[in-house]
Amino acid sequence: MKTKAAEPIRIGTKLVKNRVTFAPTVKFDWTDATGIAIDRFRRHYEDRARGGVGLICVEATCVEPGGRLSPTQLGLWEDGQIAGHKAITDACHAYGTTMLVQIHHAGSGTHPECGPAFGPSAVERRGRTCGELTKERIHEIIAAFVTAAKRAKAAGYDGVQLHACHGYLINQFINPLTNLRTDEYGGSIENRARFGCEILRGIREACGPDFILSMRHSAAETTLAESCAIADLYVEAGADYLQMSDGIGPYEVEYPEGYPYNQCCWMGIQVHEHMKGRVPVSVVNGILTPEQARKLIDEGLADTVDSARALLADPNWARAVTEGAEHIPCFDCKVCFWSPFMPHRCPAVAKRRAADPDCPDYTDDQRPIPEFAKKG
Repeated sequence: MKTKAAEPIRIGTKLVKNRVTFAPTVKFDWTDATGIAIDRFRRHYEDRARGGVGLICVEATCVEPGGRLSPTQLGLWEDGQIAGHKAITDACHAYGTTMLVQIHHAGSGTHPECGPAFGPSAVERRGRTCGELTKERIHEIIAAFVTAAKRAKAAGYDGVQLHACHGYLINQFINPLTNLRTDEYGGSIENRARFGCEILRGIREACGPDFILSMRHSAAETTLAESCAIADLYVEAGADYLQMSDGIGPYEVEYPEGYPYNQCCWMGIQVHEHMKGRVPVSVVNGILTPEQARKLIDEGLADTVDSARALLADPNWARAVTEGAEHIPCFDCKVCFWSPFMPHRCPAVAKRRAADPDCPDYTDDQRPIPEFAKKG
């Protein structure tokens, strides 16, 4: 079977062995308030590297303890957290996998147990009114991102991804509903993108030209045209890679009826077309079959395909895409069974374990297996 998805791709100065990437997905309650990556994380990511994925982006890892989305979020806010991350990169590099870590600050979405919420402006969100960041605090947070990236490099990562979508802090600066500032960080597209761009430039200066800088950027936070313009600014500021996803609006994007991919994926395709090869662009969301992934790459709709649920269901999904190997498909549950809000194990993992009792499973073994998974 021949597919471009199996071919290497250059991202920044690094050559990634294929075009299947593991999207960052937070594992709630796997660590504690220390934010240290215990061995469970190493085994989880190593399993996907062994399964043949070309690039892994380790889940949202906070740059300040006061900016966490959860009290049990991974961190790179202090040197004591480096060793746990190095165990992950060492294990995955053994399989030739390129390693990024997503560095993150929740801003106005900070968990109440982690500290007061602050954002670009004092607005109400999710029933809480956040404070407005002073310029001094903005500069401190930029420095925290840069220092976290330096720790990521010390831990052996090939680069970092800035979490600039899904309603978190960089995204909040972009969004005109959450950024009402009238200074250099608000108003125009250039001003609203300034926070993310200053982080990019700071990391590039601190970590050098061979360190991948990826942006997880939202194509729906503003109009699609504005999203493309912001992507241009990120690339000008040093981004090597755009990994597209979604945000919190407020704009509705016209989505063609009957399109074979969902709206989030379609929007990423539009940004890929806009970039015209200047930097690689990934798409994500609802890509659950190897055929879908191969079509996106082979038809030139995207440069890489980010997978979350398909690779959570079966790490061998990467080889199913690149080689046509057998795999256990994702059940496409309405609420993913890897979510912290569900009292079940992933039924695809349960099916794999039924066939192979030695199959790794790093979900909570005390959770019951759903009846339909036992029958499957």
